[in-house]
Formats: sequence, structure tokens, C-alpha cells
Amino acid sequence: MNINEFNYDLPKELIAQFPAERRDRSRLLIVDRKRGSITHSGFEEITHLFKPGDALVINDAKVKPVRLMGTVSGKKIDILLVERVKKNLYRVKAKPAARLKPGIEIGFKEKDVTAFCKQAEFGQQHGLKLLEFTQELDIESKLDQIGIMPLPPYIKRIPDNKDKIRYQTVYAKAEGAIASPTAGLHFTKQILCRLEQKQVKIVPLTLNVGLGTFVPVRAENIEDHKMHSEYFEFSQDAANKINQIRTKQGRICAVGTTTARVLETCAAEDNGGIKLQPKSSNTDLFIYPGYEFKAVDMLLTNFHLPRTTLLMLVSAFAGQKLCRQAYSQAIEKRYRFYSYGDCMLIV
Repeated sequence: MNINEFNYDLPKELIAQFPAERRDRSRLLIVDRKRGSITHSGFEEITHLFKPGDALVINDAKVKPVRLMGTVSGKKIDILLVERVKKNLYRVKAKPAARLKPGIEIGFKEKDVTAFCKQAEFGQQHGLKLLEFTQELDIESKLDQIGIMPLPPYIKRIPDNKDKIRYQTVYAKAEGAIASPTAGLHFTKQILCRLEQKQVKIVPLTLNVGLGTFVPVRAENIEDHKMHSEYFEFSQDAANKINQIRTKQGRICAVGTTTARVLETCAAEDNGGIKLQPKSSNTDLFIYPGYEFKAVDMLLTNFHLPRTTLLMLVSAFAGQKLCRQAYSQAIEKRYRFYSYGDCMLIV
């Protein structure tokens, strides 16, 4: 399958640079796979699309302010803490990367915090480098003071204090992600409460969204792409709840592609049927058209960048033709795209 099948042109002004005034005031495009129809609504109406006995499965990953603005010999450098190796030692991505060389000292917040580059290149993946902070105190305890939220690169502005709230879901709990599971950004506590009152079960799991979520597929044949691996936790309690709902013919709605990947990773054949198994592991499951979903019946998702594995997963779930039609209508009707943009529910 050729990568160009997942390309599209998007006017730059449709890339949302700020969140909607209110979380639930985003627009909602509804794709009905059985009818082959596309309709338009507002996110505040989403509760009407669920039935008693359905499940809403959410990713409760919490984003830390792991983007640090520093200086090297008086010149600015942008550091993203990608992965903690041990206390005060991290795999990082630097911009511009050429300024981060072995032995170079970086100062943060007027050199109240300093770090040294220990290794110019750490492996081949994403050109990561190894950085060690010099103070005795664990840098994790200072991130709220010196760090900013790691907004995606297509948001062309410096994050502000509002982003610490709005680039986080209202149910964020498990720290460790460097990107938000953005399909969940539209929910308010009031909407979640209304869903529960409607007897929709809300089930959390955790997948730590990593750097790979923004990486475009470069292989011309998508089957040649190596999927990035991300850590997840899917508890016994969550598995039990979802299995019980499935036996009663309730629908499972995955909030976001991250949630869908965990559910599909944990779905296994059991006595001729499908049963969800609890796991704490890494998943590199690559879902693209031709994949047969085992556990997900509905998918809530934002609009994704072209040529990405996220768009391929959505295309696999909705069907390529219907997905292209949905994106075409979203562009025509001036929906807001990507992390702070509008969303789509596929039923």
C-alpha cells in the first residue's frame, strides 16, 4: 500500500494554534460506517450518541512540562526530555541539534539549573542525545518551575500557562507522556458525569504517548514502516469491565488512537470469541487498512497529519473511501485540525 494514499492538502490556517474557548465547544463530525454517512454536530451533543451499557475507554496519561528553553554560549536551545534513563539523566531531542555536542554545558532559567551533553547521538531513533543535569536534587521536582508544555511542532507559538491546563485531559492522572492523548481534550467533567448517568461505563487505561506519534511514515510502501513502541498499562479491573460489557452486547468506544492500539493489543481469541487480557508492556502494533478490529466498536479521534500512522489507523477503522470523504468535508466546512482542533466520532 503506497504512502501517497494517505496524503492530503490542508490550508495552514486550519491548523488550530489555540484550543477552543471551551473544551466541549469543539465541532464534531460523525461518520456512520454502516450507512456510509457523514453528519455534523457539536461535541456537547456527544452523549446522545451513546446507549446505556456502552463503554467509554479513556487514556489517563498525564503530560509533564518536559520542554526546556536553555542557552549554550549565549545562544538559545530548545530541549525536549524524551525519556528518563535514571535520576537526572535523559534521552533528549535538541533544536537546533548542532548546538548540543559532547561536553557542552546548557543553562536553564539564568543558569539556576545546568546540564551537560554526555553523548552526541544516542542510537539511531529520532537522533536522540544524552543529557545529564548537574544538581543533586532530582530535576523532576523542578519541571513545573522551569519547564513548559511540549506542544506539537505545528503549533507555532511558545506555550503559556493556559496550556498547562488545556493540553491536559480533565482525567489526566498517570505521569509519563510527552504528548497529550488529544481526542480526550474535548471532555469536561460535566459531560463525563452525564455519560455515567446514562449508564455508560468509563474505563481508564494508560499509554504514555511518545515522540513517535508525530513522526511521518517515510517508507513508500507502508508495510515497510517500523512502528514506534510505547509503554502501556491495562489493568485486570479494566479488562474485567470491558469483557463484561462485551458479553452484554455493549459497544466499546476508544477515545483516541492510543486507546484503540492498547485495546487491540490486549484482545485475544478465547473459546471462539474475543477477550481482553490485562497487560503492562510495550506495544508497536501498526494498524493500517486491511486490519480487522477485534475490540473497538466506536472511535473518537481528532484530525491527523497526512502520511502518519494515526491517519492510517483511522482509515482502517472508517474505511479509506469514507475517511477521505470525511476529511474532505472537514476541510470544506473549515474544521479546525490537529491537537487543539475539532474531532470525529466513527460509529
